[in-house]
Amino acid sequence: MVISPPVTDPVTERSCTLRGSKLRLASLTGEVEVLLPASLSPTPLSSTMSQTNPSVPHKIIGVAVIWNEQEQILIDRRRPQGTMGGLWEFPGGKIEPGETIEECIQREIYEELGIVIEVGKHLITIDHTYTHLRVTLTVHHCRHVTGIPQPLECDEIRWVSLEELEQFAFPQANSQIIAALRGEWGVEG
Repeated sequence: MVISPPVTDPVTERSCTLRGSKLRLASLTGEVEVLLPASLSPTPLSSTMSQTNPSVPHKIIGVAVIWNEQEQILIDRRRPQGTMGGLWEFPGGKIEPGETIEECIQREIYEELGIVIEVGKHLITIDHTYTHLRVTLTVHHCRHVTGIPQPLECDEIRWVSLEELEQFAFPQANSQIIAALRGEWGVEG
């Protein structure tokens, strides 16, 4: 049975715990327990949830799932040099001191892609540890408002459908974002 320690979003103070096939969500206003369908059978969380390791740097990152009017999602490809170079990702970046996640997402998207977005509802928060880095990804749905996306701090950008995401190589933590999107839209993967 997979049992996770509670993961708490520092901004919303919501937490979730996975126990076998039950997902327990809690907030200041109450809690709910959800039975996950077999198709969403959880990956052992020891491989995806962070164990506190002071020797691994921790970055808190705001991530945008940017939708256009054609119901396509904007993804970008990381530059080839550096960690995870050449992989595709949902755009975003590190939160600055005193900044909310929403402000972080808006700033990062403007800096990286040159567009203005509206930050919408929270999709998922992921705590993931790679061998070299621990990340907390707070992911929000966003709407493209104005501007033409440009690859200012990445190699390439593309508007893709939800179904097309599987054609692109993403960092491991992003697979949970894709799974959450598929779950919301009832798309099987």
